[in-house]
Amino acid sequence: MSNAQSNTATNTPNNAIKIQMKNIGKVFETEELETHALQNIDMTIYSGDYVSISGPSGCGKSTLLSILGLLDMPTSGEYFIEGVNVTSLSLDEAAEIRNSKIGFIFQSFNLIDELSVFDNVALPLRYSSEKPTDAQINKRVNECLEMVGMSHRTSHKPNQLSGGQQQRIAIARALVADPAILLVDEPTGNLDSKSGDMVMDVLEELNNKGTTICMVTHDPRYADMAKTQLKLLDGAILQSPKVAKSIRD
Repeated sequence: MSNAQSNTATNTPNNAIKIQMKNIGKVFETEELETHALQNIDMTIYSGDYVSISGPSGCGKSTLLSILGLLDMPTSGEYFIEGVNVTSLSLDEAAEIRNSKIGFIFQSFNLIDELSVFDNVALPLRYSSEKPTDAQINKRVNECLEMVGMSHRTSHKPNQLSGGQQQRIAIARALVADPAILLVDEPTGNLDSKSGDMVMDVLEELNNKGTTICMVTHDPRYADMAKTQLKLLDGAILQSPKVAKSIRD
């Protein structure tokens, strides 16, 4: 999982490396100040992993997630997605990799109120460079809505749903393009505890079925659900307090 993980991988299908960071650093500069947001980040995420990232405000969690999602680029180091070095990609190349390899779930649901649940989930496929047919879109959207227990809400609008239901729709949308990894940013931040627990149960079930997840959370209860917990402090990864027995054993 991280550089704290010492188990040796074996050559099985679940050993595929989804994400690898080597000595990643990120510096923000102004005329008067130089801020080292990330320092010497080494991280390896394998197929089927569930990694949580936590730490105090300002520790670098959001910066790390932005780089993982190709929304920003590191100042130093190398970053690989499924073996491809993405560190020096152009904006267009980064966008292509991001759209095809990464699914995002944010604290804000970012659903379009004017569209039905079905059409919200279908959006990534309709803008995909692969141009799937209507039949392929229908099949995949319904599969993803079934995964999150929302197949009975296809014709509803987002404003007709609870916050927890909207977040489940956002999860389905993130899954619809079959991303290599799901990046999750404070998924329960806008939810009450009951709805938050339901959303986290969905994520845990998805991971149990093989979805690779990397999640930023401030809630220690939810961080503890991950197979591996990483803690950041001052832009650096601390020794993981919990590293589950490797799924690669």
